[in-house]
Amino acid sequence: MEYANHLNEYAPAPAADEVATTVAALRNAAAANQNPEVYKFCLSAIDLTTLSCCDSEESVAAMARRAAEFEMDYPHLQNVASICVYPPFVETVGLNIDGTPLRITSVAGGFPSSQTFLEVKMLEVAMAIENGADEVDVVLNAGKILTGAYDEAANEIEVLREESEGATLKVILETGALKSQELIYNASLLSMAAGADFIKTSTGKIDVSATPEAAVVMCKAIGEYYRNTGRKVGFKAAGGVRTAEDAALYYTIVKEILGEEWLTTELFRIGASSAANNILSAIEGKEIKYF
Repeated sequence: MEYANHLNEYAPAPAADEVATTVAALRNAAAANQNPEVYKFCLSAIDLTTLSCCDSEESVAAMARRAAEFEMDYPHLQNVASICVYPPFVETVGLNIDGTPLRITSVAGGFPSSQTFLEVKMLEVAMAIENGADEVDVVLNAGKILTGAYDEAANEIEVLREESEGATLKVILETGALKSQELIYNASLLSMAAGADFIKTSTGKIDVSATPEAAVVMCKAIGEYYRNTGRKVGFKAAGGVRTAEDAALYYTIVKEILGEEWLTTELFRIGASSAANNILSAIEGKEIKYF
């Protein structure tokens, strides 16, 4: 399918100075959202993540069991949204969270670089879902976007959308590699047009991960896509989101650009590991290392 020639149906990308002004204003607005109620929601929106070369069945099982026990230990708080792991650990997570509302997220599709055969990406997505993944996080091919091969990149997402039927598909843009507002904006629109349920900032595997600037551009693209199509697509900040204040800033960006209707775990997620403990600590008013 052709995607690139439909980009002119949308408003142009915001200019760099506009984005800078917006980010400055939202940083100020975020101070009002640094409170326990916002932190409780942000905790419930976390995809609790382990994507280490040292992951093992034992370590992933222990993390999953700990998350499954959270509501018994903190009955006044809503648990995290999902546990995010590499594909071979999907079944391990499933065995250890059975009977809980926790969802299973698997990275797939040649994560984190997207540099492998499309057939391999398709198989990895299909196997992750067959093993029990509720959600799949795949990476848009940044190399294709950077060289202007927009249709090739979007068509890969379209194929992976077909492979992930019945599951939530999150498309990672790797905004730190794309860098410019225009490329991030176009990548957002292409991913949504190709079937993404969420667009996500980063893999966390390169030097520049989530930034407020990239989040503003992505949320503006989500709003523009919604106005044109009537379909709501979610936003996920991931990579470098470490503190409760970081979480409150991304919450504020979504709230102010897209509106409170996007502040549900169906449309807003935070990919994090250390942030979960830091947000929990901010809620409880003392240092806690639970996860």
